[in-house]
Amino acid sequence: MSTATVEELAEATAPDRFWNRQRRLGAALVIIGLIAAVIFGSLAESATARFTLSEDAEGAALSINGQFGAILFGIVTIAAGAALLAGVAKRWQTLLLCLGIVFFVLSFLCWQVAGKFLPLVDTVSGSLELALPLILGALAGVLCERSGVVNVAIEGQFLMGAFGAALVGTLATSVWAGLVSAVIGGVIIASLLAVLAIRFLVDQVVVGVVLNLFALGVTGFLYERLMQPEALKYNQPPRLPEWHVPGLADIPVIGPVLFDTNLLVWLALVLVFVVHFGLTRTRWGLRTRAVGEHPTAADTVGIRVRGLRYLNVLLGGVVAGAGGAYFTLVSTGSFNKNMTAGAGFIALAALIFGRWTPFGALGAALFFGFAQKLANYLSAVGSPVPNQFLNMLPYIATIIAVAGLVGRVRAPAADGVPYVKS
Repeated sequence: MSTATVEELAEATAPDRFWNRQRRLGAALVIIGLIAAVIFGSLAESATARFTLSEDAEGAALSINGQFGAILFGIVTIAAGAALLAGVAKRWQTLLLCLGIVFFVLSFLCWQVAGKFLPLVDTVSGSLELALPLILGALAGVLCERSGVVNVAIEGQFLMGAFGAALVGTLATSVWAGLVSAVIGGVIIASLLAVLAIRFLVDQVVVGVVLNLFALGVTGFLYERLMQPEALKYNQPPRLPEWHVPGLADIPVIGPVLFDTNLLVWLALVLVFVVHFGLTRTRWGLRTRAVGEHPTAADTVGIRVRGLRYLNVLLGGVVAGAGGAYFTLVSTGSFNKNMTAGAGFIALAALIFGRWTPFGALGAALFFGFAQKLANYLSAVGSPVPNQFLNMLPYIATIIAVAGLVGRVRAPAADGVPYVKS
């Protein structure tokens, strides 16, 4: 059978599903485009909105009338939605969707920034920093769930990593000792998850919740009994240094963000490429995907299903533990009780939003980080939009994605299913 015949058969068997999905996407873009053009355009001031490369109003990279920009970008969003509704450019469906969302955000920013300025470098850098633990947590989830183990315990791995980094980093007066201890803390929770879920076949979601509560209780107890009474002795770790790369750090926007930062940022971005390459181009990746989709078939060809799951869960603990180090060695400089504040669950949402892929998880984590950074900025400039509403947006988008508006979101077939060798 020719390739053309196969494609025609596939198209003939599910045309309604594809068309309905495209129409939903197009209708959604048209609606949000109308909101942008009509509501944002009418509320925006007829003043210049400045997007600057510096931290003040000088050095504008883009200046546009706020009202005109809000309306213009809203119209572009409508145009992208109309193209999807009309069924044109089917090959560019994802691109049109992304452009529509980007221009909707630009329309919103024109409304909010009219008469003010938005420092681009600070916004991008802050978004990446806020997304840093989410990237590492989501990658830990990718490693576990692509091999069939649900990792709800990312929050606990973050907490143990943050606590270990603060305690050992302070005692050893070494940021590197703190980073290694954070990794060990993440591996401890991952080991418990692996043994209970893989060896004893306990429900993986229940185990994850229990381990989160275990980590919260242990770190909270030790904080109150050890760290809080003698903070100078046990809770003053050194901060992770920022490394400046001469020449590259001077590149506009990208330079200060990527080449004047700390090691964890480089580690997170490199790991995205490494995990993607490993999953798609190596024997380990092929076996991992086989175990996550059909462990029985993988077992019949000689793959050690349980052994590979143990390995990947422990690797996930290493990555998530490094993510926990962010909270004490980068963000705050000390450990506080329950300081992760649900970041592990946000990383889990980023994993689902990113469709269990490294680059998808990266994009989702950056979206969460951008929304949080934007909420902080708008709160500082006195925006009429409550920052609580802005903090809700990533979760609303995740619900929409999981509900299927942006396409079918399917976990690996054997995700969460214990394997019993027959």
